[in-house]
Amino acid sequence: MTNKEPSAALATEQMNQRSAHLDQLNVLEIVSLMNEEDMTVPLAVQRELPAIAAAIDAIVGALEQGGRLYYFGAGTSGRLGILDASECPPTYGVSPELVQGVIAGGARAMTRSVEDAEDNREAGQLEARERLRPGDAVVGISAAGGAPYVLGAMEEARALGAVTAGLSCNHGTRLSASVDYPIEVEVGPEIVTGSTRLKAGTATKMVLNMITTAAMIRLGKVHGNLMVNVQATNAKLKDRVVRIVQQATGLDKAEAARLAGQAGGDARIAILMQRFAISAGRASQALTASGDHFGKALQALEGRAERSGS
Repeated sequence: MTNKEPSAALATEQMNQRSAHLDQLNVLEIVSLMNEEDMTVPLAVQRELPAIAAAIDAIVGALEQGGRLYYFGAGTSGRLGILDASECPPTYGVSPELVQGVIAGGARAMTRSVEDAEDNREAGQLEARERLRPGDAVVGISAAGGAPYVLGAMEEARALGAVTAGLSCNHGTRLSASVDYPIEVEVGPEIVTGSTRLKAGTATKMVLNMITTAAMIRLGKVHGNLMVNVQATNAKLKDRVVRIVQQATGLDKAEAARLAGQAGGDARIAILMQRFAISAGRASQALTASGDHFGKALQALEGRAERSGS
């Protein structure tokens, strides 16, 4: 069962008249045209900011109640979802289970094209049924907005009581009609007709960046604009933790490094230790009590300090 969106009706499948003679251009002309077309993508995303924000608010609500965020996609859309999900643990210190990406065709489809996998609606339903639970949030990603695999997953997600959002790059898609929070970033025709890994892929990456970045900020994984939850798993990130502690506390590098070491490489603990003159254990307890929300832990400790000083 395919039920694909009629290709002729999709803006992303139309011929771009600006690139009608693409094969006759030199390389500088090709990349200049690509660059000009890419400049239209942020404006297309901008038009959807209210819809994007509404979806993020709903996703954050689900995550705050113990839900998880899933991306379901096929082809480029699926790969971008997995990329975004895989970068959340090292950047924000969250469990790999909190944000997960699922692609039609499974792991093999990450590196090899499995084009017919997107046509299998039943596979999407089954994958969603096996993975999801009530209270999760699910984003279906399909540039065309009609990949049967994604539609099947979203149908099952709604039946299970999950929050559903759809990200497509066309107007009035089946995906949009099947979800609670539709996002339609209309990027128009690609310079290579139908190659939605181009502008549509760029738009998708931009929106996914917004979803997880804004969600993690709201969940207290960022302090100011510092990624205080970053995991110091290599030399570069260990150095970043020290710089984060410096920037948040005003300490010199040597003192920040000493404090980060006492905190076990956790910038949050080091910052709380310095700010409130407490042990690593007390700082860790404050974080646990706040549900690992750094801002709430900070507020709680400030409140205690004010009460003890009054």
